[in-house]
Amino acid sequence: MPLLLKIFYRLKSLIPRFLQLLLRRMLVARQLKRHSDVWPIDPAAGQPPSGWKGWPDGKRFALVLTHDVETKRGHDRCRLLLEREARLEFRSAFNFVPKRYDVSPALRHFIASSGFEVGVHGLYHDGKYFESRGEFLRRAQEINRYLKEWEAVGYRTPSMHHKLDWILDLDILYDESMFDTDPFEPYADGVGTIFPFWFGGGDGRKRGYVELPYTLPQDFTPFILMRESNNEIWKKKLDWIAEKGGMALLNTHPDYMCFDGGRLRSEEYPVSNYIGLLEYIKSRYSGQYWHVLPREMADFWIRAMVKEA
Repeated sequence: MPLLLKIFYRLKSLIPRFLQLLLRRMLVARQLKRHSDVWPIDPAAGQPPSGWKGWPDGKRFALVLTHDVETKRGHDRCRLLLEREARLEFRSAFNFVPKRYDVSPALRHFIASSGFEVGVHGLYHDGKYFESRGEFLRRAQEINRYLKEWEAVGYRTPSMHHKLDWILDLDILYDESMFDTDPFEPYADGVGTIFPFWFGGGDGRKRGYVELPYTLPQDFTPFILMRESNNEIWKKKLDWIAEKGGMALLNTHPDYMCFDGGRLRSEEYPVSNYIGLLEYIKSRYSGQYWHVLPREMADFWIRAMVKEA
């Protein structure tokens, strides 16, 4: 972990939230000008992988929806979000932080029985996963326990921190801790592709997993940090991914969505921004996209692209 990032997480609890947001907004405004050539679209990321033969049934592009549930507030909004998605015939994965708040077994059952998916989003949300190898291994044991208990096969590290070779120690089918391009993340090294890829194991550890990078900007960046009033950034990126035939994978947070149409809190945006994107996809690209859960995408990728999984 970079030293400045380690210092930040040590001091984070001492910095008022409004000041954290102010500093991040100032930083993002500066970064946006510097990285406008690779965000929200990195032109180089549209190149398909070697041996690529296309999506099932000749679909133009793939669509995967995921949600990271950061807090108890987000946890309590999951049903509302799921019901809105289901009405539009979409499905998604909800990733929970098991030791930050109580994760209701009834909610997990409701999600799974509704044809959606449950994943693990670390243990805490403290930014310390990659401070040391020993600390990661200690946490990996507990993460694996939750994966087994929840019958989950997918993982995403909080705040998109990542060391792909360390993540090999998790008992997972897929990981979602990367992105094609996102210079605003603490670990800003994107993978430069809008397609999944296989990350293989070595040195006696498990053989590997499928990495599913998010390819549409996370909601927190445009709506909370940049304070965008509409979802045009999403639509622009989605249209480009559809043109390139890639995977549109979106990560949003029910914590930041306002469901009642009332006054927005300082870290909220109208859920209509998200639902409007789904309606846009459904109308503009009807019959053209292959919509699956993350675990289904990983299964497909292993069958189609991994010779020895």
